Formats: sequence, C-alpha cells, structure tokens
Amino acid sequence: MLAGDPTAPIDGRVRATLAFLEKMTKTPQALTPEDARAVIRAGVSKSALEEALEVGFLFNVLDRLADSMGWDVPSDGGYYQVAARRLLARGYR
Repeated sequence: MLAGDPTAPIDGRVRATLAFLEKMTKTPQALTPEDARAVIRAGVSKSALEEALEVGFLFNVLDRLADSMGWDVPSDGGYYQVAARRLLARGYR
C-alpha cells in the first residue's frame, strides 16, 4: 500500500489517513483513539478523518458482502467502462 512505502510521492496527511484506514480494515480490534489523534496531528481535520472513515467503512462492508455472497465483476467490463466514462464526464451528481 502507498502509505507503507516511505518513497511513495504522497502528502503526509494522505499517508496518515491511508495508514489509519489500513489498520481499520486489517486489524480493527487494534484501532485506538491514539491512532485517530496521530492522523489529526499529521494535519488532517476531524471532519476529513470522519469522511475518510465513512468511505472506508462502506467499502469494507460492500467488499465483505461481495465476498460472502459470491458477487463478481463481469469479465467483459462493458457496463463499467461506460459508467466510468460517465463519471469522468459528469462526476457523482
């Protein structure tokens, strides 16, 4: 992951947030208030950390649901290519 690569060209705030999300995903039982404080000390606002948590939480839930229910992405990818072009052109409106 980029957060774990000290040579990755990413901002320290992004690195701290990604490290937090990685720990939340891989070892949630080990997550402590000090982990959140470390992200805030890196310059991430409380509201930005909360937004990152919400997005990370939703991705984790969806990923686990997909795995447990056997969902997979169709191999032709046609729909996803069209959807990606639409998102690039219009954004998430």
